[in-house]
Amino acid sequence: MRKIVECVPNISNGRDPEVYNAVAALADTVAGCKLLDVDPGADTNRTVITFAGTPEAVMEAAFRVVKKAAELIDMRHQTGAHPRHGATDVCPFVPVSGCTMDDCVEYARQVGKRIGEELGIPVWLYEYAASKPEWRNLAVVRKGEYEALKSKLGKPEWQPDFGPNEWNDHVARTGVVTVGARKFLIAYNINFNTRNAEVVNDIAQDIKEAGRQMRDAEGKFVKDDQGEIVHQPGLFKHCKSMGWYIDEFGCAQLTMNLTDWEVSPPHLVYDTVLKLAADRGLVVTGSELVGLIPLGAVRAAGKYFLDKHELWGRKMSCTGVSEAELIRVAERSMNLSELKPFDPQKAIVEYAVDDSKRPLVNMKLTEFADELASLSPAPGGGSVAALAGALAAGLGAMVPNLTVGKKGYRNKPKLMEEMNETAERAQRLKDEFLRAIDDDTAAFNELFACFSLPKGTPEEEAARSAAILEKTKLCIDVPMSVLKNAAPALTCCLACAERGNQNSLSDAGVGGSMALACAEGAYYNVLINLQGIEDEAYVQATRAEADQAMDQARKLAEQVRQVVGQGLGFTA
Repeated sequence: MRKIVECVPNISNGRDPEVYNAVAALADTVAGCKLLDVDPGADTNRTVITFAGTPEAVMEAAFRVVKKAAELIDMRHQTGAHPRHGATDVCPFVPVSGCTMDDCVEYARQVGKRIGEELGIPVWLYEYAASKPEWRNLAVVRKGEYEALKSKLGKPEWQPDFGPNEWNDHVARTGVVTVGARKFLIAYNINFNTRNAEVVNDIAQDIKEAGRQMRDAEGKFVKDDQGEIVHQPGLFKHCKSMGWYIDEFGCAQLTMNLTDWEVSPPHLVYDTVLKLAADRGLVVTGSELVGLIPLGAVRAAGKYFLDKHELWGRKMSCTGVSEAELIRVAERSMNLSELKPFDPQKAIVEYAVDDSKRPLVNMKLTEFADELASLSPAPGGGSVAALAGALAAGLGAMVPNLTVGKKGYRNKPKLMEEMNETAERAQRLKDEFLRAIDDDTAAFNELFACFSLPKGTPEEEAARSAAILEKTKLCIDVPMSVLKNAAPALTCCLACAERGNQNSLSDAGVGGSMALACAEGAYYNVLINLQGIEDEAYVQATRAEADQAMDQARKLAEQVRQVVGQGLGFTA
């Protein structure tokens, strides 16, 4: 899985487009990083900049943004409604896919160290990156804001994690930077068939983590022994919400920030609000995302609403459908396009940062076949092997979709659960095989380009040889991953043949045959590329790994063939 990290620097200027646009533009100057959003606020005098990409690219972009903001923003003359203590006030790193919170903590430390050492700006780490428990809370670190820095810096208890612990002319201009790691924040609004913000705000009290102030039967606030008003906790943790009226749309909205979507996912909040609205005689008309959302959250929403499909208490829909279908179900179920079109390519962060064109996958079948039959050596057998795997996995997902909820099977809950899991696993494999179609051809093209490198001097010859070795190993890694995925695809086809809808037994058999062709094709590609490597230890280890995977695939393919042969009446 590709590593994608998001970074959301907040700079202390939201009134001068020349300044905040110049700062934000730096994110787009780094290959592998994409600027996603620039959100200035005049009253707050603050701009939220969002960009994402590979970890290395995002770290470099973050450093450039901080450096530019320090050059263009003079904190000695900055004012605004939002709390702040630096030209770049906060710079959090957020895991999106393929990386963990621990990874983002390390990214924060690396960038913080560069800021402190190369720019001479004090850096405090906060949230998950905090070096002290009390510094996890940004409000504690930023207490007193910029105006308090002169008295804080220089004291041992305020020793920055990186950079100087002193107030000087440079720091007076730049302020400090708070670098951290946090979870993805989803800004989400739910719309109602009313203009009355008060009743919607009452729903907000029910769902937000802080809850509502408790009252007794007479309407008076309930207080504890210390005289503090007692709060009744809300239904969702990591949820901040309130009701307001939006004149532009002519309706009241429930607006919220979900700071840990895995604990409080948007789809569950939406479904709960439907019930709370009905209790008050309101109708939810739709919802909207403000900014971006992780693919995982949209996929989870699609699965959630599909899983709710029942007839007479029996499951009717399989959740092992394509990613595109899960997105469609999520969008329709939550009516995300009520106020403006929901565009997955812009709203889903992984899609927004993915610049890969995938030319082969996006071809028509006739175009792919014609390209395959041309003089060009790529695409070749490796891409075809990956395509065979995608077709096998596709059939491994199709049969469960023709089983779950169907007559003769719907009264078998354990079988339904197994078929649903099989379909989900097959869909994931299908997507991996599809990516490998272009990856295999791209690896070959990169290797081919190395043969044109100069070799006039011993140094050039050594660099050329090293590049050829590196790219040859890449030409092995791609088909090896395809080969290893053949056995799981065959396992899906075997489950389909043994326990899936028997009207589709032939489809399970074809899936098994395609998966075996995938394995053998990938195996051949591993072996032919091993011939160009002189490292005998590497060759032996890789050959053994490939032999083992191929042997496993052949055994599973034979099991599929035996089951299909018995069911269709031929001798396997």
